[in-house]
Amino acid sequence: MERDSQLELYRLVADRLKEAHSRVRALQVPEGVRMALSRKLLVITAAAKHDLSGAARRLDRLMNDLDEGRFPSERDTDGTP
Repeated sequence: MERDSQLELYRLVADRLKEAHSRVRALQVPEGVRMALSRKLLVITAAAKHDLSGAARRLDRLMNDLDEGRFPSERDTDGTP
């Protein structure tokens, strides 16, 4: 039974990651902001391999940020604090 719930969570996270990538591609934002969001998605994807529930929480936060129009500023995208 636990394996079924784990598989369901994998499916849910995979579907949401797909949706998030589509939403980021469609955003009308500067390229630096889009790259920063894409990096966040790549980090979440990598994290899902080791900590699926943690990746799901991070993805939820990112999706909420997208829903509310909170994006990294351009000055945050060049690697400087």
